[in-house]
Amino acid sequence: MIPPRYDVVAIGNALVDVLCHKDDQFILAQGLQRGLMQPIDPDRAVILHEAMGLCEEVCGGSAANTMAALARLGLRLAFVGQVGHDRLGLLFAGDMTASGIDFPLPPIETPTGRCLIIVSPDGHRTMNTAIGASEYLPAAAFDAGIAADSAILYVEGYMWRTEEPRAACRAALDMARRHGRRTAFTLSSEFCVREHHDDFVELLDQRSIDILFANEGELAELSGRSDFEAGVAWAAARVPLLIATCGADGAIAVEGGRRVAVPAEPFGRIVDTTGAGDLFAAGVLAGLARGRDIETCLRMGSIAAGRIIAQMGPRLPTDEDLGGLIEGRLDQR
Repeated sequence: MIPPRYDVVAIGNALVDVLCHKDDQFILAQGLQRGLMQPIDPDRAVILHEAMGLCEEVCGGSAANTMAALARLGLRLAFVGQVGHDRLGLLFAGDMTASGIDFPLPPIETPTGRCLIIVSPDGHRTMNTAIGASEYLPAAAFDAGIAADSAILYVEGYMWRTEEPRAACRAALDMARRHGRRTAFTLSSEFCVREHHDDFVELLDQRSIDILFANEGELAELSGRSDFEAGVAWAAARVPLLIATCGADGAIAVEGGRRVAVPAEPFGRIVDTTGAGDLFAAGVLAGLARGRDIETCLRMGSIAAGRIIAQMGPRLPTDEDLGGLIEGRLDQR
């Protein structure tokens, strides 16, 4: 088999995160559900953005956050996402390029998507997303062969919201599988699983997914089992490698009937849980791409997640050495 050009190719929403700190009274007054991720229409996004006042704008999107962290770890990467021909689109595309991540799609006229993130005093986030241009990612817009040129194809569940990106992801998954590449899928959120439950189960039953990322809530929604262990058993029977995060209790992986568990890797007080799952996935994918054992991969993910929740926002400072941080922690045991 010809060695792939990329270690990881991701398909995901190209969004700009708009972050602010507010108390729960603000969330209640805006009619939002605390701690959940919910889609909103563009007009509502404009009103909420204005109500949030002074905010920080940073490039985001679940898979894009994962790729930004992977870039810090020196992997060869490409990100397939759609932006608009506007200020936020230029911001996003420039950020990808500056990070060394190939970004092949040209902008379109539809506005770039944004995720409005309200962080509560306890660090939990309420996320409201207007997908924008990412809802119009057609299969014809990119060469699905890029999926055959990556050791791992990573797809986020949020792409199932509309038909065009859903079809694009399916085409890429099929291409990756035909060429013997590994496919990874993140369930993204409990809301996402509820909305697309049958499609996600079908992906597993069709053996389209090699690596499934889930947290406890997402796994319960997908499996229909409130007991965590029952949910693990259900999913592990349908995917070669199940990776599940358990919050403060760490994470587990099940592969070929073998189960591995690791503890959480805290870095002090929790400031903001935004990006925890994204950075966890980055650590795990980096380990898998480099052929490390499953326990080490889980620890890499837990270290990256522990570091990101000790700060505001899902992106690390530009001068921080994530690879050195991870290896230093690994060496402590």
